[in-house]
Amino acid sequence: MAKKHKETKTNAIREVKAAGLPCKVRAFECEGAPSGVEVAALLGLDPARVFKTLVTVGKSGEHFVFMVPVAEELDLKRAAKAVGEKSIEMIRSRELLPLTGYVHGGCSPIGMKRQFRTVADETAQLFDTIFFSAGRIGCQLEMAPDDLAALISPDFADLTVR
Repeated sequence: MAKKHKETKTNAIREVKAAGLPCKVRAFECEGAPSGVEVAALLGLDPARVFKTLVTVGKSGEHFVFMVPVAEELDLKRAAKAVGEKSIEMIRSRELLPLTGYVHGGCSPIGMKRQFRTVADETAQLFDTIFFSAGRIGCQLEMAPDDLAALISPDFADLTVR
């Protein structure tokens, strides 16, 4: 008897489907937590279309989520300015799971334990669709930036280091 293929389900995928928004799920085999650039290569994608999800904390103690292309680096000064903070810093890796419900390498901007203010790099708007973590290592969501905006209302700003 043939094994039935089990569909990948994560909080992020459930939320997108519950909202009735179009998306594609791209699952892939990998060892450990590959870098975002490695994920793009595994899927044969332009790294400019693949976004990583970064969680930060501002001087105020408030948390923020930033989405930047995987080959780029978040400019902390630009990011702080985008959310009206004096300064921000990355959270410690050990804080990620209790805060978001996601592990490093599988953090999605959708379906966190609590929805934090999210800012995506403005380059996301240049593409018909972008890719980002679906909420577990080895699984990416492909969505139109406008559909992502309908779900989590991110701001768009210039966020990367020059």
